[in-house]
Amino acid sequence: MYHLDKLDRAILNELQTDATIPLKELADRVNSTIATCQRRIQLLKQHHVITKQVAIVSPSAVGKSISVFVLVELDNQQSHYQAEFERKMRGEKDVIACYEISGDYDYLLLVHTEDMTSYHRFIHEVLIGGAHVKGYKSQFVMNFFKAESKIIL
Repeated sequence: MYHLDKLDRAILNELQTDATIPLKELADRVNSTIATCQRRIQLLKQHHVITKQVAIVSPSAVGKSISVFVLVELDNQQSHYQAEFERKMRGEKDVIACYEISGDYDYLLLVHTEDMTSYHRFIHEVLIGGAHVKGYKSQFVMNFFKAESKIIL
């Protein structure tokens, strides 16, 4: 595990708020130099502390009006079937997150989709259609009041 010092944490906190911040402004905010910040960011990427830099998009602003947490139980927990399910979920455009979980279900999915017809298609074509799914439970999101990706350090 990569050891984060105070400067690394400060850089990460700033980048998680706005990854497009100019290096000069970042350096000023964390009381460092541009070269040091640039070098630290490279190290954080090399050590997989920073795994991706993305824009967070509002689902409803791009026509994804339904968000659903889906609890999925596989009919077989052998690693081959789990790997196949995970591979299938990676390829699904509406699956935003897929977590292997403990308890009564095997996976928790976050699905953003256009409408109920699209969600119905997802259930029948993706989940029921050959993904080794024994059962599922849909929990429809009524409102997003906090949807963060920031881990405060």
